[in-house]
Amino acid sequence: MQRAKGFEAALKRCVNQHHRAFSAQPNYAQHHHDDPQDLVMVEGRTKSRAAILNRPSALNALNTAMVSRLKRLYESWEDNPDIGFVLMKGNGRAFCSGADAVTLFQLVNQGKVEECRKFFETLYKFVYIQGTYLKPHVAILDGITMGGGAGISLPGMFRVVTDKTVFCNPEAQIGFHPDAGASYYLSRLPGYLGEYLALTGDKLNGVEMIACGLATHYVLNARLAMVEERVGKLVTDEPSVIKASLAEYGDLVNLDRKSILAKLEGIDRCFSHDTVEEIIDALEKEAADSYDEWCTTALKKLKEASPLSLKVSLRSIREGRFESLHQCLAREYRISLNGISKRVSSDFCEWDPPSLKEVSKDMVDCYFSPLPEVEPELELPTASREPFM
Repeated sequence: MQRAKGFEAALKRCVNQHHRAFSAQPNYAQHHHDDPQDLVMVEGRTKSRAAILNRPSALNALNTAMVSRLKRLYESWEDNPDIGFVLMKGNGRAFCSGADAVTLFQLVNQGKVEECRKFFETLYKFVYIQGTYLKPHVAILDGITMGGGAGISLPGMFRVVTDKTVFCNPEAQIGFHPDAGASYYLSRLPGYLGEYLALTGDKLNGVEMIACGLATHYVLNARLAMVEERVGKLVTDEPSVIKASLAEYGDLVNLDRKSILAKLEGIDRCFSHDTVEEIIDALEKEAADSYDEWCTTALKKLKEASPLSLKVSLRSIREGRFESLHQCLAREYRISLNGISKRVSSDFCEWDPPSLKEVSKDMVDCYFSPLPEVEPELELPTASREPFM
C-alpha cells in the first residue's frame, strides 16, 4: 500500500509538471459504482455524434469500462448511415491524461495481470479503429492530452488544439513505455523530435503541435464553444466541409522563439545516436559547448527516468519508424504485457535495474520477444480496415 501511494504521488507530480495551472489535484481513486454510460457521455446531433470523456476528477484517465464503451460506440456509429461524422472531447480541464496508471499499478501488485491485459487489448483495438475509421473524426484536445489520451485521438482525421492544450508522453518517467500508437506517431515527427519527446517526457503546447504536424487546427479556448456549436450543426459526411468549417474559426499561430522546436538541430545532433548512453554523452557535450538550458533540462529528465524504460522506449520508436500502425500496436502490446508480467523486472513498480549500465541487451530484447503460447498476440482486423494516417 505504501508503494502504491508513492507511485500515485509520483504520477501526480508528473501531471502537475505538465500543467501547473490546474488548481485541483487529480483523483485516481476507483469508483466501483461508475456507470460506463456516465464515464463516456453521448451528444446526438442532426448528422453527427459526440463522445465526451467524463471522468474529470481523474483528468479523464482511461479505464477498461471507458475504452470498451468507446469501442462499442464507434463501431455502431460507423455502421449507422445517418451519422456523417464523429467528435470526441473531454469534460473539465483535461481532454485525457492517458491510462489510469495508478489502477493498473495496483492491479499488477495484486497479481491481477489478466485485468491489465484486457485493458491494453481493448485500448489498442480502439486506437486501431480510430486510425482506420471510415467516417471523418474531430478530436477537441483542450487541456492535458497525455499518453493514451493522444493515442485515442491523434490517429483520427482532424485534431483541434487550443491555447490550453498540453501534450506529452511521460511514460518513461513512470517506468513504462510510450504506447497506444505512440511509437507510430512519434517516430513520424520531424527529425528526432519523437525520440526527444519519448525519452524526456517533455511537453508541447497547441501551437507546437500544429507546427510539428500532430494537430490540424488551432482555436483559442475562448472561441471553442462557438466552434463546437458550428460544427455540431453541420449536416455532412464530407471531410472537406468539416475542414473548411474548422478553418473558418481557426486562429493564426506563431511559434515562440523559445520553443523546443527552435532547437531541432541540437535535438537531431543529440537524439540521433544509437543508444541512450550515447544520447546522454552528446547532450553533455552540447551543454558544455552551448550553455543552452534545454540540454541541461533534458539531461535532468533522462537521469530521473527509468533506465530500462529509456532503452525500451528508444528501440520502440526506432522500430516504429519503419512499421505500419497495426505493427506498432502489436509490438507495443508485446512490450506492455511483457512489462506487467514482471518476467524481466518489476520496473512498473520501481526502477529495476537502477542504472543504465545494469540494463542488458537481453533484458531489452525480452520486452520485444513473442508472448508465451498461453497469451495470444494482439489480433487486429487488418484485412478489412486500412489506416487513415
